[in-house]
Amino acid sequence: METSPPEYDIAVEIDEAITASIDVAAIRAAAEATLRRLNVERAGLTVALTTDEYVRSLNAQYRGIDEPTDVLSFATQESLPGAPPLALAAEALAEVQGYLGDLVIAYPYSARQAAHYQNSVTAELQLLVVHGVLHLLGYDHEDEISERAMQSLQEEILTQFGHAALARRVYE
Repeated sequence: METSPPEYDIAVEIDEAITASIDVAAIRAAAEATLRRLNVERAGLTVALTTDEYVRSLNAQYRGIDEPTDVLSFATQESLPGAPPLALAAEALAEVQGYLGDLVIAYPYSARQAAHYQNSVTAELQLLVVHGVLHLLGYDHEDEISERAMQSLQEEILTQFGHAALARRVYE
């Protein structure tokens, strides 16, 4: 029995204010590697690279933290407790179910973070994409056990890109 290859639709959007050269293929590869590792057969997501100011506004609006951060994950399948399920036409529901959500990365913040930890910006972006996709798939790091599980997956996925040590980073 032949299995079909996974189908991934990964959009990478770059804010026009970002003038640096960005390895879009490396970003897509990190997202795809994460989805493959977790046996996701069909998925779509968007990775948006933008300014610190924009991420700061999103962070303030959605998390109540008025400062920039490296990556924010907005999962499509998240729902509020007690909220009714989505009432959509069958074809629309099928499309939404395959779409995981959006990652919003503050590019300047990430570039500074890469310099601080002495790794390439591409490696930093791959770490953030893997981390963000794991969040879109329901992983979190709210307690020590879930943090270790997420870190272990990140390390395993990043190993294929030569960045395993990034997953073990201790943030200052």
